[in-house]
Amino acid sequence: MLSLIQRVTQASVTVGEEVVGQIGPGLLVLVGVEPGDDEAALARMAERLLGYRVFADDAGRMNRSLRDTGGGLLLVSQFTLAADTRSGMRPGFSTAAAPAEAERLFNRLVAICREKHAGGVETGRFGAHMVVSLVNDGPVTFLLRP
Repeated sequence: MLSLIQRVTQASVTVGEEVVGQIGPGLLVLVGVEPGDDEAALARMAERLLGYRVFADDAGRMNRSLRDTGGGLLLVSQFTLAADTRSGMRPGFSTAAAPAEAERLFNRLVAICREKHAGGVETGRFGAHMVVSLVNDGPVTFLLRP
């Protein structure tokens, strides 16, 4: 499982003309599910997403987490994040989980985050063509693995 986290002042996901997910200050997370991801990986990723210290404290240092700030969390499934790009000029997707399994695991990650984070958890729409808009704060972007 891969999560590309971006600290944002705001972010939204639109499908067609409908805004399906939207947050103010917090984290936008693009999630790629890989074969072999399991419940332990999901639990660890949820802890990392909620506890990773990327927000400034009073001294301006990145010492506060999403859990500390109560910010929003916008989770967006993105199978292309798990692509194999090591050779050639076209990505391969055998390194991404099959769609049905990826959807099940992504939905489970969302559920875990919703159980543990009162600051609000929004999502995109699995499998849809989504337009993601964001204002990256910093910019601060990290690639997390469980």
